Amino acid sequence: MPLKPGLTGHVELSVTDADTALAARSGDVPVLSTPRIVALVEEAAVTAVAGQLDQGQTSVGMRVQLDHLTPIAVGATVTADAKLDRIEGRRLVFTVSVNDDRGLVAAGKVQRVVVERDRFMEKCT
Repeated sequence: MPLKPGLTGHVELSVTDADTALAARSGDVPVLSTPRIVALVEEAAVTAVAGQLDQGQTSVGMRVQLDHLTPIAVGATVTADAKLDRIEGRRLVFTVSVNDDRGLVAAGKVQRVVVERDRFMEKCT
């Protein structure tokens, strides 16, 4: 596995009504939802290791630790960044953050596990 600590991923999101707590059913306010932030930092982590795994491998989510600090309105743009901090066997540990033009929106850690795609999918049946 050619993975090395220091790999980074970056993604951007223009917040729409579909990204809100109302849409996710995780609250009753029309602001960027925590579940959507989780998906965004996972996407950044996946982007960080894209093209770095052996053929037939993928990574799957295992743990997310996240502090959601600031509400974000529809129409705003946020960016998510992930940095691969360390590799513990098959476990990949990322530091993640989400920012807007005013500063930090969310921060935490994401852990993903490298798996053989076919073997992993066999567990679903």
